[in-house]
Amino acid sequence: MKRPFQWLCLALLPVFAGCETDDEFDGPSLNDLYGAFAILSPFQSSADTVDFSSGSTVHFTAEFSKNVSWILEVKGLESGAVKEISGFSKQLDAVNSVWNGTTTRLPFFKSEPCAVMLRFEAESDTLLDTIFVSGTRNYPGLLLSDFEGVANPGWTSFVQSGADMSFGIQTNGTAAQGNGYFDIGGAVNWDFLIAYLFMPATAYGAPTFNLSSNPELVYFNTMLYKPENLNNGIMLFQFQEDDNQDGTFTPASEDMYAVEVQMNQNNWSQLSVKYSDLQTLVNGQPASPNGNGVREPHKLNQVNILFLANPASGYANARLDYMIFTEGAALEP
Repeated sequence: MKRPFQWLCLALLPVFAGCETDDEFDGPSLNDLYGAFAILSPFQSSADTVDFSSGSTVHFTAEFSKNVSWILEVKGLESGAVKEISGFSKQLDAVNSVWNGTTTRLPFFKSEPCAVMLRFEAESDTLLDTIFVSGTRNYPGLLLSDFEGVANPGWTSFVQSGADMSFGIQTNGTAAQGNGYFDIGGAVNWDFLIAYLFMPATAYGAPTFNLSSNPELVYFNTMLYKPENLNNGIMLFQFQEDDNQDGTFTPASEDMYAVEVQMNQNNWSQLSVKYSDLQTLVNGQPASPNGNGVREPHKLNQVNILFLANPASGYANARLDYMIFTEGAALEP
């Protein structure tokens, strides 16, 4: 009576023998879910001082008893700039916690002492460190202005004779980058235009800007700010091309592209637009260009900055900082 059962077991044996066990499985381990959390090695930086201007980086190290979600925050003690790095792991190392001097929340970092904090989403522990930035990042590209020092004498401008007008470089410690920014504001109850600033290529020593001919590679970048209680400002950036290369821009027969920004985001924010995405605008609406209709950044001969507001809306104000053309990618501050 036992033989049939024995043959059944032998018949099934290859089936079970062919089933391999796998120690790995989807989902968190029991230790990650229920294990006690502990710091196994201290939280520290790879260097006490870092010079980002030389291309150096810094990373942070620590080891934990289990995988956890962590957030690393570096804050400039003078600038207020913030860099955040986050991850899910049992350790911080040179792979997952490298900082190259970039900023998560504006402003840019300065040469300054920084406070470093490591916190955890599901744990009460908070670990602290400090680091000194001795040099800030270099940003490759064609810099129109960082608004440090005095205005470029080759710029041209116009300011309405309205109420509470402001127009010029300010250095009161609230810039997006460095110490200076350009402030534009006022109340003009008869016109949308409050003021404009024109930046011709001749102010930089050439009839056109030294940019790639490929509009897919060129990015226009700048930092914009508006006071928290003002939402009526409009920033209009225009890009004039000298299509026939005669040294002047002819509005009736040459291309002018633009980007219009409704100033409705509080504090500093970054505008980055690819040249190929620029449009011709008439009263804020897309229109056909007057020239050859081909976006040619290497023929760009002037950048216009116009600050506008509905005349019935009262006082408007905005700030500009760190205006730069980059190639290949948008600016990473």
